[in-house]
Amino acid sequence: MNVLFTHSYFLHFDQKQWEQSKPYPPLATIQAASLLRKNGFDVSLFDTNFRRSASEIIPELDRQQPDVLVIYDDGFNYLTKMCLTKMREAAYEMIAFAKERNIHVIVSSSDSTDHFESYLSRGADEVLLGEADQTLLELIQCIQTNGDVASVNGLAYSNDSKSERTPPRKVMVHLDELPLPAWDLIQIEDYQNAWSQHGYFSINLATTRGCPYKCNWCAKPIYGNRYNSRSPEHVVSEIKLIHTFFQFDHIWFCDDIFGLKPNWVQEFNRLLKEENIELKYKIQSRADLLLKEDTITALAESGCDEVWIGAESGSQKILDAMDKGTDVEQIYESTRLMKEHGIKPCFFLQFGYLGETMEDIQLTLDMLFELMPHDIGVSVSYPLPGTKFYDIVSSQLEEKANWEDSDELLLMYKGTYSPAFYKKLHRFLHRRFRQKQLLQKIKKGKLTNLPKFIYFVLASNVSYFQMMRLKKRKN
Repeated sequence: MNVLFTHSYFLHFDQKQWEQSKPYPPLATIQAASLLRKNGFDVSLFDTNFRRSASEIIPELDRQQPDVLVIYDDGFNYLTKMCLTKMREAAYEMIAFAKERNIHVIVSSSDSTDHFESYLSRGADEVLLGEADQTLLELIQCIQTNGDVASVNGLAYSNDSKSERTPPRKVMVHLDELPLPAWDLIQIEDYQNAWSQHGYFSINLATTRGCPYKCNWCAKPIYGNRYNSRSPEHVVSEIKLIHTFFQFDHIWFCDDIFGLKPNWVQEFNRLLKEENIELKYKIQSRADLLLKEDTITALAESGCDEVWIGAESGSQKILDAMDKGTDVEQIYESTRLMKEHGIKPCFFLQFGYLGETMEDIQLTLDMLFELMPHDIGVSVSYPLPGTKFYDIVSSQLEEKANWEDSDELLLMYKGTYSPAFYKKLHRFLHRRFRQKQLLQKIKKGKLTNLPKFIYFVLASNVSYFQMMRLKKRKN
């Protein structure tokens, strides 16, 4: 049986990400493809990352004439969780192109898990719900033998125009049993070329699935509120394998939480030294997990040079409202420890959460400008289906429930201030942050672009006055 894999993320549809030009291959997609290939199926990949429209899949469908098209989004990439409208529409188009050719279509994504009825109505034969590797394998085997898809746990399908769901599938616990991703399916030169402007080439790996924490705005439609980890040995073996395919300079470990399992980071560090492997990598973690000296030391020694933490807010009131489970003091302490060990701390910040006032915003700005992390990612609160936060504001999402792309940054529910205020806040914060970064360089005698500094001084002041004028208009 010939199975063609694809996914629905198009960089060209997300202008901000396209301009940043730091693309990563669809990791979950090639992992699922690897599992099917290990079980005797012919697999191939139509990678949409560098394509300009969904219609570009048509020649591939006509050339390969696959038995099955699997639209399998990369659940490790946070951008796919946002269920961007343009990507959803692209998935619908690819379903239609396949069905016009009588090709069986299976879909697996965060969006289709949340809205499986919509995908089925658009022509998908089955939608895989949640973690999908084993479900996909069983479903393909079932299709091959003309079996009853209703016997496969973990999916939705249409039965006489009615959507049906089979019982949920238990999550995978022993991740080392999965074959390593099919990296040979990736046209790696496309990614290397995109990264060349940055002077290095980064790839993505995942060591875990799930997140056990319960921030009430964070959705986990694919891997859930659990935490299962690959062994350090298995991860090191993948790093060695990838080096046989191509060279890379850097790894993004795209786990929601890296190294939560006790002593995992320390053992990973030991194995890298044993194998004489030198790495540079970045991770995502939490402030409360970065307070132990031995953990920070092991991260630094193993090559971790950048850690992104979900700082979210400098207001304890807002962190508690989010059910974040961290303290502002932990953000300060973990940042200090990372800097002491040569690791660059980076903050995800979130504005517009319910009940946030100007005082809370100011606390966040004060924290940011005092700690001055290496980089920041700033957004407004985004209601994701399946979360407590979504349930609270869902009645306000009738007109708009998704962003078009990741840079839309529109507050889609009634916050304390208007959507225009938060857009100006976003602009002010970035400009003032860059201004202060350049000021640090001036103090160290390293600034070579004085006009750029002057621009950010003037631009941030303009943005501040525009923001404060909008502040007077309550939403």
